[in-house]
Amino acid sequence: MSNLPTDTDPEIERLQIEGLRQMPPWRKMELMAGMCQSVQTLALAGLRERYPDDTPAQRRRRLADLLLGPELARRAYGPPTEKT
Repeated sequence: MSNLPTDTDPEIERLQIEGLRQMPPWRKMELMAGMCQSVQTLALAGLRERYPDDTPAQRRRRLADLLLGPELARRAYGPPTEKT
């Protein structure tokens, strides 16, 4: 069963999986940290576009809602300063 997109050539998929298996754990963590940073950067860009008048604090709070979910964000950071 394939875990990668179906448009990937089977030989390339095999090489990708083998490369991941041989990769040291520290490198896998490094890649994951980079992906998480990219997600946050893209989410903040979307929030800036949707809410151009937000302060940086409001934007961070909206990001917390996206990443943690509204309930956990409220428990961790308190209620939003304005209706989100």
